[in-house]
Amino acid sequence: MWYVNKHARRDQRWGTKTPIPLLDPVYNYPVNARAYGRWGLRVVDARLFLTQIVGTLKTYTTDQIYEHFIALIVQNLSDRLAKYLVDRGVSILQVNAKLNELSALVLEGIRPEFDRYGLEAISFNVESVSLPEAEQQRLQEILGKRLEIDQIGQARLGQAYVTMRSFDAIDKAAENPGGAGGAILNAGLGAGLGLGAGLAAGQQIGNAVVQGVNPPAAAPPADDVTAKLAKLKQLLDSGLITQEDYDKKKAQLLDTL
Repeated sequence: MWYVNKHARRDQRWGTKTPIPLLDPVYNYPVNARAYGRWGLRVVDARLFLTQIVGTLKTYTTDQIYEHFIALIVQNLSDRLAKYLVDRGVSILQVNAKLNELSALVLEGIRPEFDRYGLEAISFNVESVSLPEAEQQRLQEILGKRLEIDQIGQARLGQAYVTMRSFDAIDKAAENPGGAGGAILNAGLGAGLGLGAGLAAGQQIGNAVVQGVNPPAAAPPADDVTAKLAKLKQLLDSGLITQEDYDKKKAQLLDTL
């Protein structure tokens, strides 16, 4: 004769004995996650419980039964967590803000497994998902380097934009070498090459463009196409403009002869 206690058992602890290997979908970086939490269950079908659990073991203890179901929980958590990160586009570093949603997904997944044993999973909570300290520090260092690279890339993109916009002014200057455009071209190229820096060149040329909107009355400077071509070549050699840009501006300056 068997007596089965059908009272609900709440606040049972579960946790991962070994880390769960995952690939962070946001940073495309392999990580090993640990997790722990609480769960609760009760027997709803004593006959099925005895048949599936007691009938398959010669000897058993309550701890053995709990270990069996914790293994099912961890396996389901591993699958659900990996799928959750990918489907939601969430980093492992952000998942602790989504624990309620993740807990509901895992509970939904483990209920059919518990039903097969005549049990009901009445609650399940993921309390924390974390990385080993050394691994988390290494990931943070990598993210810091990526952030620096992104900032450098954005700065270069802004520099290229300023430079290209400045060469719009050179186009107009080449079309009208005797007017205010000629003054802009001479001032911009001279200042840019003197500083020897792409960003500074763009800024100086940009300032010349602004000043050229309402230029003061003055005699136009001499049109030295050879000097302008030499300056354009220096910009090409310094990587501030492409070969295509150089060829285009060269042809425009030569057309003014």
